[in-house]
Amino acid sequence: MKKIKAAVMHGINDVRVEDVDFPQIKAGEVLIKMKSVGVCGSDVHYYKHGKIGSYVVNKPMILGHEAAGEIVEVAADVKNFKPGDRVAVEPGYTCRKCVYCKTGRYNLCPDVTFMATPPIDGAYVEYVAWPADFVFRLPDNMTYDHGALMEPLAVGMHAVRRSRLKSGEPIIILGAGTIGLVTLLAAKAAGAGEIIVADLEDVRLNMAQKLGATKIINASKENTLEVVKDLTQGLGMEVVFETAGSVPTTQQTIALAARGGRIVWVGLAGQDTFPMPVLAAIDKEVDIMGIFRYANVYPYAIQLVSTGRINIDPLVTHRYGLNQVTEALNVAYERRDGAVKVIVDIEG
Repeated sequence: MKKIKAAVMHGINDVRVEDVDFPQIKAGEVLIKMKSVGVCGSDVHYYKHGKIGSYVVNKPMILGHEAAGEIVEVAADVKNFKPGDRVAVEPGYTCRKCVYCKTGRYNLCPDVTFMATPPIDGAYVEYVAWPADFVFRLPDNMTYDHGALMEPLAVGMHAVRRSRLKSGEPIIILGAGTIGLVTLLAAKAAGAGEIIVADLEDVRLNMAQKLGATKIINASKENTLEVVKDLTQGLGMEVVFETAGSVPTTQQTIALAARGGRIVWVGLAGQDTFPMPVLAAIDKEVDIMGIFRYANVYPYAIQLVSTGRINIDPLVTHRYGLNQVTEALNVAYERRDGAVKVIVDIEG
C-alpha cells in the first residue's frame, strides 16, 4: 500500500515523522491534501501529559485537529465538492441520528469521532479522508491558515451564542490565549460594548488590545475583581467568559458577574472538582453555561472572516513544517517568543 508522511505521537515528548498508510475514502467522504494545521492546547496537553481526563493515548496517534486543505478526490455519491476545492475541516463528526443531532445540538452527541482524540488520528499528516458533510468550502479571499483557524473561532462563536450577548453589553474575558482571543473577536462582531480582558502575560494582553479589547488587566499586578468593581460602580459584568481553564479564574467568575448576569465556562480547569461559592451564585441569580466544542458554526465563522468582520490574521505568530512538529509543540507549550497560534504547514 502507498505510504504518506505523518507526525505520530508514540509517548510523552515523543513525536516522530514516519510513514503511515494512505487513506482510502468511503461513501460520503472526500480525500483532503492537508495544508495548514493549527497547534491546539489539547495537542500540547497530550504531547506533554499523555492524556486529557479520561482520554489516554495508549497507542501511537497522530495529533492535530485545526485543519484546512485541498480536496483531491471525492466519493461517487458526493456531489457538492470537486477536486481542487479549498476547504476547512470540522474535526468532529457525529451519528446524525440521536436526539441531540436531530435537534441541532450535535456537539452533545454521545457517538462522536473527533480528530486527535484517542484513539482517532488527527491531521498532522499529508492526506485525510473525511465525511463531506463536515467539510466547508473556503472563499477565494481566505487562506489555508484562515481555514485552520475556523476551529478555535468556532469555539469562541459558540460561547458568544450561548451567552445570549446583547448589543452593547459589557463583558469580561478571563484568559487571553487563543480561545480567549477568538471569544473576544466573536463578541466584538456580535456587538459587545466594553470588552475587558484579564491575563497574566503582557504579550497576550497586548494582542487582546490590538484585537479590540477596551480594557486589559494584568492579573499578576492588579486585582481583577477590584478593577471591575471600580469600573462598574460595584455592579459587576453582564457576561463573564472563563477561557483560561484554571481553578482560580473559574472560582472568580461568580464574584465578577452582575446580579442576573451570565457566566460562560469555556476553559477546562485542571481539576474535576473544587470549591465554588454556590450561595453567591444563587443569591445573584446568575446563569452558568458550559461550552462543549460547537455546533452549526463553521459556515458563519467563514462568512465573518471572508467579509472582514473578523480579522484573525494577527493570531498566527509561528509556523513550522511537518518535519518540525516537535518544535511547534514545544514552542506552543512554552509560549516561546510570544507564541499565540502556531501553524504546521504540512507541505513546508
